[in-house]
Amino acid sequence: MSDINKPQLETVIDDTDDLRPADDPIMAEEQAHLDEIYAKLTAMRDDLAAELEHGHEGAAADLRELSDEIRPDFGGAADEVMETLAAIETLNAVIDAYNQYHDFSVDKLRRLLLLLRQPYFAKVRLKMSPDRPARDVYIGAAGMTDERSRPLIVDWRNPVAETYYNQENGQTSYTVNGRTRTVELELRRQFDITRDHLNMYFDTTVAIEDSLLLGALRRHHSEKLKDITATIQREQNQVVRHADVPALLVNGIAGSGKTSVMLQRIAYLLYGERETLSASQVHLFGPNAVFEHYIDNVLPSMGESNPQVYTWRDFCEAQGAGGRDLGEDTDPACLEKLESDISSLFLTADDLREIRCDGTVLLKVASVESAVAKFARFGVGPRFCALVTDELHDRVSRRIASMARDEELQEEMLGLDVDDQVRFFGETVSPENEQETVALTRRWLEQVFAGAHDEVDRLAWLKLDRVAMRMLGKPSVSASEWLYLRLLVTGRGDTDARYVMIDEVQDYTVAQLMVLSRHFSRAHFLMLGDEHQAIREGTASFAQIRELFGRTHGQVDECRLLTSYRSSPEITTLFSGLVEHDAPVKLASVHRAGVAPHIEALPGRDEFLAALRKQVAAAHEMEGLTALVAADDGAVSWLAKQLRDCDVTVIKNNNELPAAGVVLMSLRLAKGLEFDQAIIPDASAETYPDTPLARRRLYTAVSRAMHGVTLLAQDELTPLVTR
Repeated sequence: MSDINKPQLETVIDDTDDLRPADDPIMAEEQAHLDEIYAKLTAMRDDLAAELEHGHEGAAADLRELSDEIRPDFGGAADEVMETLAAIETLNAVIDAYNQYHDFSVDKLRRLLLLLRQPYFAKVRLKMSPDRPARDVYIGAAGMTDERSRPLIVDWRNPVAETYYNQENGQTSYTVNGRTRTVELELRRQFDITRDHLNMYFDTTVAIEDSLLLGALRRHHSEKLKDITATIQREQNQVVRHADVPALLVNGIAGSGKTSVMLQRIAYLLYGERETLSASQVHLFGPNAVFEHYIDNVLPSMGESNPQVYTWRDFCEAQGAGGRDLGEDTDPACLEKLESDISSLFLTADDLREIRCDGTVLLKVASVESAVAKFARFGVGPRFCALVTDELHDRVSRRIASMARDEELQEEMLGLDVDDQVRFFGETVSPENEQETVALTRRWLEQVFAGAHDEVDRLAWLKLDRVAMRMLGKPSVSASEWLYLRLLVTGRGDTDARYVMIDEVQDYTVAQLMVLSRHFSRAHFLMLGDEHQAIREGTASFAQIRELFGRTHGQVDECRLLTSYRSSPEITTLFSGLVEHDAPVKLASVHRAGVAPHIEALPGRDEFLAALRKQVAAAHEMEGLTALVAADDGAVSWLAKQLRDCDVTVIKNNNELPAAGVVLMSLRLAKGLEFDQAIIPDASAETYPDTPLARRRLYTAVSRAMHGVTLLAQDELTPLVTR
């Protein structure tokens, strides 16, 4: 293996494995406390469930009674009308109060059900002031108070819980409402609890002695990423609880928990801004659909809803840019040219389309051209686009009003059957004169051609592809170029989004990030990645990301994650030595010594396939999930044919991972995932030569493994490793 700037690897081992003795007084005391809390939670659940059930019946009866008391009178004296309006307002207020109480109760029941699976996972003993006795604070996945509003369990996102994640005994602090409060941490205790049974407790002071974390890591891979809120480490906590800034960039080594941190950051933000922030205002960009399945239960396990999740392809399709090249190779200079030339752009008739709906032309190109010419003096841009759009809406409405006087269309409206009349008008109709007939025909046509207004709003009247091709002098445009030009023309991105999270940000190009930063211009960004896992040429460097978001969003903070919680020390040593580091860094693996990597080159195809089948057979004898991580889709296809009799599941873009067994997938799909064992079946000099890109690709493949990794090569082994 190459020795270039090899980082120092620190291995820390925990020795607290034996069960506590049965006569441990602390164990007995904590179990007694757990019994008391669990009984209270159970009683609260039962009472609340019964209250909700009976409350529905009582609410319905009350509302019926109030409704019966209202005597609508809008034709009498003014005071009688006011009395009627006041009675209706009172009824609405009562309904609102019932709805608020119901929502509050349902949320409380949801939190109780969550806590009954594991009431809490930690406690801290805090001396809040020198003249007051210390008090115990129990921390769980959700908060709960008793009938006197005293805290039984504190939510892990509550400011006081920061004392647990700071992991410093003695004087420590937490921030509440912008003010720092200093306290004395006398005890930091972690629990392994299953419902009402205390399996184990640990008293710890610093992250690297985190016995609960080690226990969690020793368990085998799950096909779903699990919530490990109890085991957030200090460097991760700095990201989760980081101040809300316009852009936060997290650079973490493989296995440092970037994805978990991102999801916990989302949960933290939803908790802290629960009155003003909804999950629909949070957008998460992941590398592929396999990753989306992998994370889909994490936030619900913390009592929060999932945000809107996209891949770059999903986003392009949702924005109407599907069917084009995705723009993964788009030069950012093209977007800069669009931006610099937009002010001098002049639209011609060839750049415009007619407005049609369901095969009917409502506005001809000449009419659209006339509307464009009316506001051409403003230059193409958001103001011009808004004025033209309003004008086209008016023209569509006038066109429909004119069509309503057409006798054939009037006859068609009059011939509607009863069901259609009710659908369009809410009742059956029988116009008594020409004026009513015209009015009804117009109402009908406005619904039939409602899609025309949607066409106007989505700029169907403007040939954006043609305009972009002319501006760039290219025969076609990518999704990135098309989306960027539309943003320049309309000025309309997503103004409702509050937060955008981008996982594996090192896989995005500068052009793609330019599109996202402009589309979500009002949102705050959290971008997480590992610059050493950039497995394609031409993607954005972290320096370019900082420069871009510094220009578009002003402030860019950066955090580093340098501890691997995924891989054994042997695997961490292997992948860490594959890449150069920009500065001396000290990487840490929290696992005990494990199995040395198996690295083997075979002299021919038959010998190679025999060795590979042997490794697959051995993997089937192990617990957990083993992944064969091939360099690309072509290698996956070839290997699938060779191993068709070996019970290997080929994972494609929309597949979910199984809980156990052996899977075959490309490196592109394996990114962001982890497996008990990983086999790199094409670790040859041809696939992984001594180049910076090949180093990053092999680093990414090897770092998928938790407990064991095998590198096989046909003929010559990659020069990046040694046997």
